[in-house]
Amino acid sequence: MDKPADPALPVPDGSRRPLATLAIVLLSCFCVLLAALQAWSAWRAYQTELDDSRVTTANMARALASHAETSIKLGDAVLAEMVERIEHDGMDDAAAARLTQRLRTITHDVGELHGLFVYGPDGKWLTSSLPRPMQGNNFDREYFQYHLLHNERGTHVSVPVRSRSTGAWILPLSRRIEAPDGSFAGVALATLNLAWFGRFYESFDVGKNGTIVLALDNGTLIFRRPFNEDQVGMDIRNGTIWQLAQNNAKPGSVTLTPRIDNIERMYSYRHLQGFPLFVACGVAVDEILAGWRRSTLQTAVLGLAALLLLAWAGGLLVTQIRIRERLEGDLRRASAALQRHNASLQNLADSDSLTGLANRRLFEDRLVREYERARRSGAPFALVMIDIDHFKLYNDRYGHVAGDDCLRRVAGAIAAGARRPADLAARYGGEEFAVILADTDLAGAQAVADRIRAAVAGLDLRHQDNPAGRVTLSMGLYVGHPALADRNDPLAWVDVADRLLYEAKGAGRNRVVAREGHAAAA
Repeated sequence: MDKPADPALPVPDGSRRPLATLAIVLLSCFCVLLAALQAWSAWRAYQTELDDSRVTTANMARALASHAETSIKLGDAVLAEMVERIEHDGMDDAAAARLTQRLRTITHDVGELHGLFVYGPDGKWLTSSLPRPMQGNNFDREYFQYHLLHNERGTHVSVPVRSRSTGAWILPLSRRIEAPDGSFAGVALATLNLAWFGRFYESFDVGKNGTIVLALDNGTLIFRRPFNEDQVGMDIRNGTIWQLAQNNAKPGSVTLTPRIDNIERMYSYRHLQGFPLFVACGVAVDEILAGWRRSTLQTAVLGLAALLLLAWAGGLLVTQIRIRERLEGDLRRASAALQRHNASLQNLADSDSLTGLANRRLFEDRLVREYERARRSGAPFALVMIDIDHFKLYNDRYGHVAGDDCLRRVAGAIAAGARRPADLAARYGGEEFAVILADTDLAGAQAVADRIRAAVAGLDLRHQDNPAGRVTLSMGLYVGHPALADRNDPLAWVDVADRLLYEAKGAGRNRVVAREGHAAAA
């Protein structure tokens, strides 16, 4: 007897992804995302640190250039006044005395000026801001030779030299003095003390390994912080910073490692407006990034600790999920086994243990359901009651074992005849069977009954006490319309079909007695 699958049984879902796997994927993605965010944050902080330092060094370069321009413009203004006085008033004793006093006053009031000097066309001192007369000749100085050979009247910035009067490093600024006829009449000189630049440069915080450079466009180094006397006047034309400053008229910034000390720095450079000089300041990259490295290391340690804690908690969570899934799997398997066992028990409860057909309890339940369904739909309904002819005599002659085998084989033939899913073949009791044929008219039910009789005949079971000599069946077939019945009594149909079965027996057995009508009226 076939039964439909129990819908309560669990159906395996091959596409169901284990929760532990999803948890591992989510935790892994979260850890990767957290690490990526931390790396991105560190990278952004790194770029911000470099950008801020670039702005800072550019501002320092602007301030340094402004200071140098102011100092040189001041010297230029003083030189212009000196040349104008000399060319207008001459250098007689009275004019020279007034000029000397003026030079001493200016030098006293202007701290960046080392000294003011006037030289004749032969290079000898005519006067100066010094408190004592000087002896000697500066004909060999670069600035003197420049004005001797050039007619330009502007201020000339010379290479740094040691002062012959004080021994200090100075930056000479000079102008040409001309006679009324335009001939060369000497040189007016203003010297800037490099120590003045050093004191100003020391006020800038460029770190332990930072540097500040002041140089001429021709590649002559004027001053470099940290100060080293041996570097004053050095040729830096092979240096990258000089090459960049000369190739770019606009201010700029660059990160490079100079050969002079092999320290990587971020440099900003800037030309002086109106003068052939440039300044550059550099801050060591290691010092720029020192704070960033500390904070990044601290953040990395905390982030790693967070990731390890998350991984540990995630491992516990995944372990618990796996335990839960294993328990759920065991529970599902136990539930499925229990449901199969219950289904087996139900099948046993609904089946005849000998023949495997539905038992009388299931038959009566199905009879009520099919009867009510036919009553609602108005469809015809057929019931067949079957009995094995002279079965008691069969048992007496062949024994109960053979009798049981006969019952099983006859039951198989009956089940084969009632082969639609809605049909039900049942053992009603002893050697009596019943078949419910839903939605079946008289002709269809007669065909099923004949098919069952033919199937049993085909078994060719020997039965000496049966007039036919073989096992045969007697059947009572009743067909009707429950919707037309006067009263709702499914079991009345069994009584009618059973009476028809006895009519078949009374008429000689091995036959079908069929009738169509209404059970209440029968």
